[in-house]
Amino acid sequence: MADNDLNRLKIDKTVVAAGRPRHKRPLVWIIGVVAVILAILAAKGVLAPRVEVEVATVSQIYPSQAFTLLNASGYVVAQRKAAVASKTTAQLEWLGVEEGSRVQQGQIIARLENKDATAVRGQAAANLNNARAVLEQAKAELHDASLSFNRQKELVTHGVVARADFDAAEARFKRAKAGVAAAEANIAALSSALRGAEAQLDYTLIRAPFNAVVLTKDADVGDIVTPLGAAANAKAAVVTIADMDSLQVEADVSESNLGKIKVGQPCEITLDALPDVRFRGITHTIVPTADRSKATVMVKVKFVDQDRRILPEMSAKVAFLERPVKAEEQRPVTAVNPQAVLDREGAKSVFLVKDDKAIKTAVTTGPRVGDMLQVTSGVKAGDKIVLRPLDKLRDGSGIKTAEKQ
Repeated sequence: MADNDLNRLKIDKTVVAAGRPRHKRPLVWIIGVVAVILAILAAKGVLAPRVEVEVATVSQIYPSQAFTLLNASGYVVAQRKAAVASKTTAQLEWLGVEEGSRVQQGQIIARLENKDATAVRGQAAANLNNARAVLEQAKAELHDASLSFNRQKELVTHGVVARADFDAAEARFKRAKAGVAAAEANIAALSSALRGAEAQLDYTLIRAPFNAVVLTKDADVGDIVTPLGAAANAKAAVVTIADMDSLQVEADVSESNLGKIKVGQPCEITLDALPDVRFRGITHTIVPTADRSKATVMVKVKFVDQDRRILPEMSAKVAFLERPVKAEEQRPVTAVNPQAVLDREGAKSVFLVKDDKAIKTAVTTGPRVGDMLQVTSGVKAGDKIVLRPLDKLRDGSGIKTAEKQ
């Protein structure tokens, strides 16, 4: 019985073999597909190790950089600037300008309270009119005295009148003549007083001394304006103005480079506020003194063309040029380092960096601009390209740079 039970515990191998699935053929297919994919990736260089490269940036430069002798920095400064104030102390009653207003020479831009000055002028005018009336009376008296004197003079020669009557007529004539002279002198004095009163009244009218633009408003209506500004809460100036036609760049040039600059030398001016615009300039003057602390000399550069966008105190950079800029050289060009350009069989190309890959891109080049090579198509300013590409670099190759290791 025990032997029969043991025989029942044996495993039937034929049954197990019949129930086992066969997976050998699909597995072979999977291995084949993977091998093909790996072969394709290997052909494209995806599985190849990343190549370490140097990267350069496509730049936008101006042709004038090729003949620039020296660069300097400075600020735009108005050579004619004024803090417009009053010659008298009074309260500001009216202000007709604000920041940015353009004013003409002689234009009234503000008015101070002037009731007292107006009254003084009126009194001076009345006094002058009264003096003129007195003069007319004196002239009339002189005319009458002159007639009487001449009659008495004629009669006394014929002994018709007494000598005392003649002497009285002569004295009256002289008094009348002196009275006219006194009246005329009084008129001259009162005329001067009237002009002084008018000047005092005119001092309350603040005028622009030259054609300019208002930079700052230094006082408001109601403020006390005084020439010295010493009183508490008093304002010395009403507005600050500048002649925009007198704007120049004051740049500091090292003493060692002063020999590269001369008056009348062509320049290009770049403002930090307008980095994409280049303004023509010319060296106006070299200030004949040096700054001992900085070992520099101030050079003033004049703008050839006026532009409303140029404002005082703007930061500026000046390029002192070897020659004037031609019309075709005033626009920027796209340029690359010549070592980034491949020339194979007459076709020029660069490796453009995109997503850590080197993409071969055809380019069209132009003339050299200094140390750079102009590129007219294929890339744009700001693109990253491979500098000095290696022979093992291929289109689509994975790359790495020093900062990404």
